[in-house]
Amino acid sequence: MSRYLYDGTVEGLLSAAARIITEEKDPETAVLEERENTLFEEGMFIATDAAAAEVFFQRLRRDVPDAASTFYYFVLAEKEGLETSLLHYLAQALRYGDRVKGNLTHPAVRNVVTVSRKASRELHRMKGLLRFEKLRDGAYLARMEPDCNILQPLALHFSRRLRAEDWFIYDVRRRIAARWHSGSLQIGSIEEFVAPALSDEEKRIQTLWQAFFRTIAIADRKNPGLQKSNMPMKYWKYLTEKQGE
Repeated sequence: MSRYLYDGTVEGLLSAAARIITEEKDPETAVLEERENTLFEEGMFIATDAAAAEVFFQRLRRDVPDAASTFYYFVLAEKEGLETSLLHYLAQALRYGDRVKGNLTHPAVRNVVTVSRKASRELHRMKGLLRFEKLRDGAYLARMEPDCNILQPLALHFSRRLRAEDWFIYDVRRRIAARWHSGSLQIGSIEEFVAPALSDEEKRIQTLWQAFFRTIAIADRKNPGLQKSNMPMKYWKYLTEKQGE
């Protein structure tokens, strides 16, 4: 069994997977892990090759688009320790095509698909649960603390939906933010965040929305379990309608 190491980057992961799948007679017997730089660490280190990584990803998009999508969401999930599973999944995908997604009895396929689906579901959910608040300067701010690193695809989604407004989306957990201003999207880190003041109009709207949310529901049809399934409590912190509960 061959053991390989990479530098922990997405490009490094793709570079290593491409080389192993190309050079190993049976890549599903290989092990791939992030290098820890310890004194007695064993394994062959594969240096990152951004060009090779791009070529390999484009190959996935062309030949096995479902696997390329699965890889994308897998990366967003930031799940550590599953590099070997991902390597084996990609080898399976290139061998069997997009049919691989149905082979959930294979441990590597099951691990990767499960993690990928988690990120995909969270991105879809946040498109509906993200709440923008109008600030005094007229811009809008939305805060979130997702399990997965979904800021970039989420910002791209709202750049198409809210093109006429200036807005920010701030990932509190990772201290990164997306800014849409004058038709341009920027994403970067924020060392220190101070919540700006809301506009008076926003305060009035929030009060009205909270009152509406409390009174619109039919008491006899309340289903807390279903509500928490569709709107998990971990997201309530930034939902206007759930403040004070």
